[in-house]
Amino acid sequence: MEIRVRSGDTLGYYSQLFHLHLILILDSNAHLTNTNALEVGQPIHIPGYQKETYTIRPGDTFWKISRRRNIDVGALLMLNQDMNPNKLSIGQKINVPVKVMSRVINGNETYDVQKMTRDMKRLLTIYPFMKRREAGKSVLGHPLYELQIGRPGRKVQINASFHANEWITTPIFMRFLNDYMLALTNGWSIKGTPALTMYTASRLSAIPMVNPDGVNLVLNGPPPEREAELVRLNKGSRDFSGWKANIRGVDLNKQFPANWEIEKERKPKEPGPRDFPGYTPISEPETKIMAKLAKTEKYDRLLALHTQGQEIYWGYEGLEPPESYILARDFARLSGYEAVRYIDSYTGYKDWFIQDFRKPGFTVELGKGQNPLPLSQFENIYSQMLGLFVRSLV
Repeated sequence: MEIRVRSGDTLGYYSQLFHLHLILILDSNAHLTNTNALEVGQPIHIPGYQKETYTIRPGDTFWKISRRRNIDVGALLMLNQDMNPNKLSIGQKINVPVKVMSRVINGNETYDVQKMTRDMKRLLTIYPFMKRREAGKSVLGHPLYELQIGRPGRKVQINASFHANEWITTPIFMRFLNDYMLALTNGWSIKGTPALTMYTASRLSAIPMVNPDGVNLVLNGPPPEREAELVRLNKGSRDFSGWKANIRGVDLNKQFPANWEIEKERKPKEPGPRDFPGYTPISEPETKIMAKLAKTEKYDRLLALHTQGQEIYWGYEGLEPPESYILARDFARLSGYEAVRYIDSYTGYKDWFIQDFRKPGFTVELGKGQNPLPLSQFENIYSQMLGLFVRSLV
């Protein structure tokens, strides 16, 4: 919600007026050059609120409306600066601030690139302290978005949908982002942890869909200009529900130089729906983006969301730091998943992250069954993951 500065206004006053922590207002207004000397008429973003139009009825006053709506009368005056509150007329339209108290994202639906982008816009409009940047583009030119939430400090990356047919990880993660920001603006806790504690402890770097081309292929079918090629790569089948790779038939989670040569020898030798590690490491636009992010941002923790198995893989070649065991133990307790240190698998993003940075990295396998997991598991998976998400940020 946008308001305009009046003479004498301060950010501290807005914090009291709208019952928001000052940090959230500051972070929602990065455009301000001097937060201690606001300019009259300047736009200010108030997170967690939306404007609603209200029609004056007989007997209405600002004070009656504020009591009925449980809002401060000062907030009504703020949103209706050109109006005389003592001369209201029946049928007159005024602006009323409405605090967002429930999710704007469902998540429990088939979730392609277009739906994710739609939901990002909803969140960015209501919660401007969340920042979005385009980290790069996929093979087909879809943006790989990074969302940043939180104060400078510990850097935590969480990513989803490396594998196309594991697309359910994206709406699970997006729902958490919605719940996190909802808790921040309402002063709530999540699983016993104040949301503001999470916000001040860590800056979350969220990449909700690493493989947008592949997700759209699984859910919507091949783009016409690539249909013949993709059907050939899919061994003649037009059923793409089992497709894991990117649109060029490269498995993005077998692309990283962490014993890549081992996987190259024992995995498919040419592009296809799954497991082909590419002809060289980090050959794909999507893996180049993810490698660059890790190198430039220097994350302190990394979680890669996959399906399925209800397991948490947390080790790699003995290179993981002691903190990894503590986090893995806590993640297992909170989710009910099994913490597994080593498996006979290499070249994954978390493997490379542990190897090159010696920081805690985790592959979390959500749910159980056969990919793609059905949406009937969505609510159960989200319940299992919520405490794990919280622990990753504190």
